[in-house]
Amino acid sequence: MDECFQDVIRCDLCEIPVPPKHCDICHIHLCDACVDKHLSDESKNHYIVPFKLRGSIPKCQYHSTKLCIIFCKDCNVPICTICSSFGEHVQHKKEDILKAIAEKKELIRNDLKELEKSIYPKYEEAATNIPVQRSDVSKHSQKLTTALDKQREALHTEIDTIIQGMKSEIDAMDAQLIAAIDQQEDAINKTRTEITQVIQDLKRLCDTSDVCLVSEYTSRTEEFRSMPFQFQVTLPTFSPQEINREQIHQQIGSLSELTITFPVRTLLDEPRILTDIQTEYRGMLKSLESVSCLSDSELWTCGIDKILRLYNLQGELLRSVTTKSRNRAWDIAVTRSRDLVYTDYWDRSINLVSGTQIQTLITLRGWIPWYLCSTSSGDLLVSMDSDDGQSKVVRYSGSTEKQTIQYDEQGNPLYSSGHNIKYLSENRNSDICVADCRARAVVVVSAAGKLRFRYTGPSSTPQGSFDPHGITTDSQANILTSEGNNHRIHIIDQDGLFLRFIHNCDLQSPGGLCVDSLDNLFVAEESTGKVKKIQWLFSQKFLRSIMLVRENLRFCSFSQKFLREYLRVKSVVTLRQF
Repeated sequence: MDECFQDVIRCDLCEIPVPPKHCDICHIHLCDACVDKHLSDESKNHYIVPFKLRGSIPKCQYHSTKLCIIFCKDCNVPICTICSSFGEHVQHKKEDILKAIAEKKELIRNDLKELEKSIYPKYEEAATNIPVQRSDVSKHSQKLTTALDKQREALHTEIDTIIQGMKSEIDAMDAQLIAAIDQQEDAINKTRTEITQVIQDLKRLCDTSDVCLVSEYTSRTEEFRSMPFQFQVTLPTFSPQEINREQIHQQIGSLSELTITFPVRTLLDEPRILTDIQTEYRGMLKSLESVSCLSDSELWTCGIDKILRLYNLQGELLRSVTTKSRNRAWDIAVTRSRDLVYTDYWDRSINLVSGTQIQTLITLRGWIPWYLCSTSSGDLLVSMDSDDGQSKVVRYSGSTEKQTIQYDEQGNPLYSSGHNIKYLSENRNSDICVADCRARAVVVVSAAGKLRFRYTGPSSTPQGSFDPHGITTDSQANILTSEGNNHRIHIIDQDGLFLRFIHNCDLQSPGGLCVDSLDNLFVAEESTGKVKKIQWLFSQKFLRSIMLVRENLRFCSFSQKFLREYLRVKSVVTLRQF
């Protein structure tokens, strides 16, 4: 029994058993009560770690007597105090190695959870659907072949050669589509293999106490979130004609081409106003500044007064909220939980309106919050300026700062200095899009803060005349930004390619923007106090309805002339209900 007690690890200062701490420099065990006593010996350095991490802190490769108790966030490596104070790491962002390792472990656990629970199952589902796609190709081709055979019987043997040629076209299109599906399968299987390997690596990292291995970890989760090589298929159709022996080849009909396209929404030839809402923000002293959708039928607004107002699409005021400080709110956003957040320039705060309560989430020092948006993950992105004119975008989770975006890879400021308009939005692929008015550019960075591109207007725009204000993004990751002085809205794709203007809806000084679940655009007009709901895309609901009508009509006794007339939807079918 005495020998067992002798084997128990004890505090080296007071003999208390099972001490929870360890000095990795002095190599002694410490209980909580003796930590301060040990640190009081200033004749030498100390570094206290949890007992289970004793001996895990690596020594510096350049200063062999020093432990790497600091983590350089810029270089992603552990360093010692000498390296931290001299040389390449001096200007870098640094933090305690134990804190950094804890953060890395948390990232690893989160990535492992998302990969196992969310991302990998999507790839499994996609892979399972591949045989179904192949089967559908065969079934559809058989339907086309059957239709051709019936037409051949009506036209007799003289058209067999032509029919055979058209069958060959089907075979060629089959091969093309199967090749596309094979390419999709290869891409999915390759990524599945990579994810499987990453999951295994992450599990090993979760269990390791090797600080160097953990500190070298770089997340690839963002890379795997978007499914590779997803496409849409427009299948060919057969359009038979009445037999005319004088023009027999033309009368057989034709096969439409096989098209394989990535998902896109169709732009309307002419955007149109669906709803025109007159708010109470009128005149220079009550200018309408921002709008944010609570739902497809309700929207929050703010302007140059202390009241936030909720309207429905009929222009009825549903609710009014006075700001906590009774100062004006500078910008608003609706969170994923349907609460309202707003920035208060005057007391440098970010506030949450939940029910009848207003809670101050964040109060800044030395910085002024301006514009904000709620992200798909539930975070808040806030653009802000410092008292000395610097600008940055900060990501918050609740009231905790998670990320700061301020400089590009060369160390140059991403955004213009000084107090000016910097509306911002997050698009579907997590890019952060900022309308930088003073820089006369839309600045787009990745979720990691790496500059992707700057948009300064289409090539026809005179240099320096682009004047971006409000900004929002749609379900396809397109970016929409308003130009107040030029009374128009730019639409660009996720890579900065200009698509078109919206300038036919009698826009007057458009400012804040947002979109609803159907990608209808809401525009806050600063000078008129109106919110205009604009349709600029064919909605998926409308397109599905047209396809259903077309399929139904094909099997009815209506003439093909009626079908063609009906499908001239741009001039016949009203879009207002969609």
